[in-house]
Amino acid sequence: MATDSTNNLAAQEPYVTKFEATVRSVDGRAVRLDQTYFYPEGGGQPADSGTLDGLDVTDVQKRDGETIHTLATEPDFEAGEAVTGRIDEEFRTYCMRAHTASHLVYGAGRKLFEDPEYGGFDIGSEKVRLDFETDRDPDDVNAITFERMVNEVVWDSRDITWEEMDSERARRRDDVVFNLTDNSEQSDTVRVVEIDEWDIAACGGTHVKNTNEIGPITVLNVSNPGSDLIRVEYAVGPTAIQTRIDERKNTKRAADVMETSIEDLPERATSLVQENASLKEEIDQLHERLLEEHLETLADEAVSKNGDDWIVGEVEGIGPNDVSERVRKLAGDAGDVIALTGVNGGSFLVVATTGEPDASEVVDDVTAEFGGGGGGGSTFAQGGGLDEEPATVVEYLREQA
Repeated sequence: MATDSTNNLAAQEPYVTKFEATVRSVDGRAVRLDQTYFYPEGGGQPADSGTLDGLDVTDVQKRDGETIHTLATEPDFEAGEAVTGRIDEEFRTYCMRAHTASHLVYGAGRKLFEDPEYGGFDIGSEKVRLDFETDRDPDDVNAITFERMVNEVVWDSRDITWEEMDSERARRRDDVVFNLTDNSEQSDTVRVVEIDEWDIAACGGTHVKNTNEIGPITVLNVSNPGSDLIRVEYAVGPTAIQTRIDERKNTKRAADVMETSIEDLPERATSLVQENASLKEEIDQLHERLLEEHLETLADEAVSKNGDDWIVGEVEGIGPNDVSERVRKLAGDAGDVIALTGVNGGSFLVVATTGEPDASEVVDDVTAEFGGGGGGGSTFAQGGGLDEEPATVVEYLREQA
């Protein structure tokens, strides 16, 4: 994020949004000025937008130490003429706040992690991301911790200063973080930005002069996007405020649904989760008892094939996973073959045997007759997507399989 050392004053005087300059050259829609306050894209910060003599500036880039302004249309002015530049003040202010907030977030990371390295940075229209290179687990530090720390610094109204410093001198200082591009690292000087007793870094972006100008910061997420990286995503300005409003609305709505207050919501939610877990356990036990009783009934109607007892029947309101463990236990005990069919999206079949006949062969037989597919081993197999109702499958198993 280095500055244009020849003619770009954006980082040095970020509050300037209107200026006069002399045109140095015009090449189609590309314009160079003797001086400019337009910030060129770089280091994760987008280019400023605005106008030159009323013509929209669509892009600003730094090439070979020069700032190139790309206009929406070819201009009427020529080299040597004076022009007026106007920078989009709303977008400039947003970038100043977002970029300065990154220093707050990085300062928090330096306190939470052991010697983190800079891993990347990007200002988006709705949110900002900052990456740390560290071997820490992102689950060790949550978004709330970051948010509390950075907003305390905002509230403290700490001064922010910046100055040009000799590059070698800056590198000899252990407290200065370098988050610069390769090109900027080769320059003789760097711009060092310091937040009073919080963070100091070599950075050529635009910044506010006091942390209270940033406004509220909402940390949206802390994640692990890759090896040895922790990503902090945050928002400033309207997005940060709207996120908090939405969270408040959702919290109030949840409290109303649970017939409690926002303050008592965590306790109420915990209680409901525990109640639901208890009810689920009771329901599972009921299903188990119902299935056992149903199997006992089916056992009374078992059919004999080649000396093997086949327990065949239909189950309702239960999926294949719910019955598979039970039929595995009963095979060879309640019957030599246990084959149950039902509906779970489509008709399914679960078969457990003592190994003879082969369970997978029984499933293959049924799917060959009624479509679908399945698989398994000699003692357990299951199939799904059958084209017939369970009653027809039961009849086939009892009489023809």
